[in-house]
Amino acid sequence: MPLPKAELHLHIEGTLEPELAFELAARNGVPLPYATTDDLREAYRFQDLQSFLNLYYELMAVLRTERDFEELADAYLARAAAQGVRHAEIFFDPQAHLSRGVAMGTVVEGLWRALGRSEERHGVSTRLILCFLRDESAESALHTLRAAEPYLDRITGVGLDSAEVGHPPAKFREVYEAAAALGLRRVAHAGEEGPPEYITEALDVLGIERIDHGLRCVEDPALVERLVRDRVPLTLCPLSNVRLRTVDTLADHPLPAMLEAGLLCTVNSDDPAYFGGYAGDNFDAVHEALGLGQERLRELARNSFLAAFLEDDEERRKRYLAEVEAYEFGA
Repeated sequence: MPLPKAELHLHIEGTLEPELAFELAARNGVPLPYATTDDLREAYRFQDLQSFLNLYYELMAVLRTERDFEELADAYLARAAAQGVRHAEIFFDPQAHLSRGVAMGTVVEGLWRALGRSEERHGVSTRLILCFLRDESAESALHTLRAAEPYLDRITGVGLDSAEVGHPPAKFREVYEAAAALGLRRVAHAGEEGPPEYITEALDVLGIERIDHGLRCVEDPALVERLVRDRVPLTLCPLSNVRLRTVDTLADHPLPAMLEAGLLCTVNSDDPAYFGGYAGDNFDAVHEALGLGQERLRELARNSFLAAFLEDDEERRKRYLAEVEAYEFGA
């Protein structure tokens, strides 16, 4: 039985496995520039974040209907549950679908068909987080938030993703203020390829509660001290960092030093279909490559539930934390 954990950094579009991509392409009459699933997997050799994003957006073309989004989410939840995920906070990128003529309702209703029954079917509780594409305009982000308002009973928070460099957090001050006024939780990608100053700006200007990635905080000791003091969670994605060349090898990853410094780190899969592993695979990888022992792994699992947006269900959080403490490795 895998170690119980929460997954807090997961792009649902990034769970599109080649087999499902080909199935949806055939069903929807969408041509793909790859002859086989093996050819597609060969394209997963990324040089940097942008080279990944190019393929990520290209493959999204196969997602057209509520059924497509339902099947995508259900496939992820089944895989996640098998790797010990008990709670998942799932990102989605509506602008990438709206720009293709796919309505907000199609995306949210389709995802919710899977998320709404996830606990019964997979034993996984869920939250849904709407992400803004930072390489789109601030006006587009505001328009997207307004389009989502009829569905806010199903959306817990907002996030900020896509190409980071050259798109500082302050660009999205207005939409984050609007999201806060609507009672939405706030997270943002910061300090993956962008500088540590982006992390500080996301905290100060956007009022974020959790940092997605945040790897480059280690370059700023004062920032690390602040993050430790304020218990700001970081949702790290080790296998993603290697695939996107943020770190050269997993053995170079600063996770052990970050934990030693007292940072509230979590381990997640990001875009697992593209980066070589789901949540449990990331835990296994850091255990093997970084020599993290059982108690460090237990700390990471504990952190994931502490960092989850479960303030509306503290009894659930307590149950999950109890599962972590009771877990017997090797049992």
